[in-house]
Amino acid sequence: MTYFYGLMTALWLCCVSFSANGQESSNLQWHGYFSQGITQSIDSDFITSDNQISAELTEIGLNGLYQVASNISIAGQVVYLDGGNRFEQGSRLDYLFIDWTVDDIAGWQAQIHLGRYKNSHWLYSVTRDVPQTRDTAVLPQSVYFDGFRDVALGSNGIQTRFSKYTDNHVWEVNWSYGRSTINEEQRDYLLGSLALGEIKQDFVHQFSVFWQPASMNWKLGASWLDSDFEYIPLEQDNRFAGMSNIRRFMISMQYFSENWELSSELLREIQDFNGVFTPDYYDKRTGEGGFVQLRYLFSPRFSGLVSYDSYTNNVDDPNGVQLELESSGTVPSYFGYMDTTAVGLRWDIAPQWRLQAEHHWVDGATRAVSLLDPDIADHTEETWRMWSIQLMYWF
Repeated sequence: MTYFYGLMTALWLCCVSFSANGQESSNLQWHGYFSQGITQSIDSDFITSDNQISAELTEIGLNGLYQVASNISIAGQVVYLDGGNRFEQGSRLDYLFIDWTVDDIAGWQAQIHLGRYKNSHWLYSVTRDVPQTRDTAVLPQSVYFDGFRDVALGSNGIQTRFSKYTDNHVWEVNWSYGRSTINEEQRDYLLGSLALGEIKQDFVHQFSVFWQPASMNWKLGASWLDSDFEYIPLEQDNRFAGMSNIRRFMISMQYFSENWELSSELLREIQDFNGVFTPDYYDKRTGEGGFVQLRYLFSPRFSGLVSYDSYTNNVDDPNGVQLELESSGTVPSYFGYMDTTAVGLRWDIAPQWRLQAEHHWVDGATRAVSLLDPDIADHTEETWRMWSIQLMYWF
């Protein structure tokens, strides 16, 4: 698989370089973006530490699509990200896959993606990697929590998409099976900084279905996810060998009007843990959450947003009281939930230029830092805020 990605990366970058040198092929499309901003998290280390105002809000990306044949293409994107403490700083390959299109299978159009495909099962999962397509720099953390950004964005494997258009409605059915590499930062988010070994995602299996009427002003969907993880400790480690399973069920909704857009997603997550903390450790918990978001267009170039996002780590302990007791007070109760209210403004200054600002008020911190961080209480207060101003350009 590494050789496969290396070969496709070299081919894709050669195509982009060929185009950039003024010898553009009609088979090649390429685009890019640059975004820079300032940001701050206040009374929390979620984005910045010590309440500092920071310029760690940088996103640079280059993506391209090369048409190999009439129904086969190669698509890819490389990016550089700096999001403060939200995720690992640096460059990465967001996606790189072969796209095979089949026009008619019993009245359905089919697409097959082979490689590192993009997650197409949630409302914003396909577009979360491009700043000008997001409503806010920090998406609702109940669904799109940044501690797991790279794993949730896409996977290495196969994805299929089936679409059917009729006079009355549009159906879209997606299925995917793959796995992602989990780096040390994501490992620390899941198991705390005391973990020294390796987490492997054995698989992630996803299915979703979306429906739209012919008017296209509604979009309703449902998705399912099932994933297994394995922890492989070092000889001298603070964690033991173990397994975990995560199942996520979600419903999605969007409504489009001439001047406003309403979107919402609700989820339920079931998590099973075996081993890791002790050889015979077992725990099962269910988390629930979701968001509702409204964007209003005041003029063709200026719009505003308001949203509410909520997540409970364990529905049997919604206020985190049991969490605090079980940790002997090390983990405060407010790490059992997280409720966020946000407002935002967007100004399209000129074609391909945008200025976007947002402010979030947060109560609770279950998505802010790892619940297994030994100094968790020092990183986030019960109520905290974050804001950002971001300038974007794309081509």
